[in-house]
Amino acid sequence: MGAVLSVLAMAAGLAACGGESGGGGGDYATVADKIAGGGTIVVGTKWDQPSLGLKTGSEPEGFDVDVAKAVLKEVAGGKDVKVEWKESASSNREPFLQNGTVDIIFATYSITEERKGKVTFGGPYVVAHQDVMVRKDDTSINTPQDLKGKKICKAAGSNSYKRITDPPPDGELDIDATTVDAANYSECVQKLSGSNLDAVTTDDLILAGFAKQAGGNFKVLGQGFTNEKYGVGLKKGDTKTCEAVNKAVKTLWDNGTMKQLLDKWFGGIQGLNLSTEAPPAEGCA
Repeated sequence: MGAVLSVLAMAAGLAACGGESGGGGGDYATVADKIAGGGTIVVGTKWDQPSLGLKTGSEPEGFDVDVAKAVLKEVAGGKDVKVEWKESASSNREPFLQNGTVDIIFATYSITEERKGKVTFGGPYVVAHQDVMVRKDDTSINTPQDLKGKKICKAAGSNSYKRITDPPPDGELDIDATTVDAANYSECVQKLSGSNLDAVTTDDLILAGFAKQAGGNFKVLGQGFTNEKYGVGLKKGDTKTCEAVNKAVKTLWDNGTMKQLLDKWFGGIQGLNLSTEAPPAEGCA
């Protein structure tokens, strides 16, 4: 009986090291192990944000998508990594990591103390700044403070509206503005187009992508008032992959790849204050 149990235990151990499933590292101990083992990595990105993560064909495209490809290839020692893309809206990023729907997330995922309790973050790989976007002919809103009494968008799963309406530490400006619910930022922009909103406020990179797509119908104020550190989301406790990601991000900044990608997707957009050097790593708690 003991011999049988030993054989079974050995078989289980081999399965745990060599198996593969749809997300969360599968039967691998970490995502880094899954990459090393040649597994398909399920990457969560936005699918509705122009210039960051927008799906119009067979797979999404944008800055976050390109960063994901570059980071994974660097972690793999320069080898191409098999990727399955999964839409990860702001409202489902934590559940997708926790339940193994995805292995890793690159999706305008700002690192916050609250989220650190649920997620291990690699990075940040870039720093964005919360700003405000209005209709191009709106002369009543020129600063974030002008949002007092205005209608702003509250996208599901995003904390951006709190920066306007709440006081510190969770908020920033403590302004009395009215929030209008939306499923995501693409719906926010639709509501702004239809005059159901006065403004959309979130990260300047997100706003710049929508403004670029709209061909001049909107304007970004260019008055960023926060630092939004975009992190790489991992299942809580996956410090091995986090450390590998941080090393990859530094390399991609050092060799100029990150600057090239920022210029590719956001170069020439007025009002943007793009990162010019690698942000300090947060640590892999």
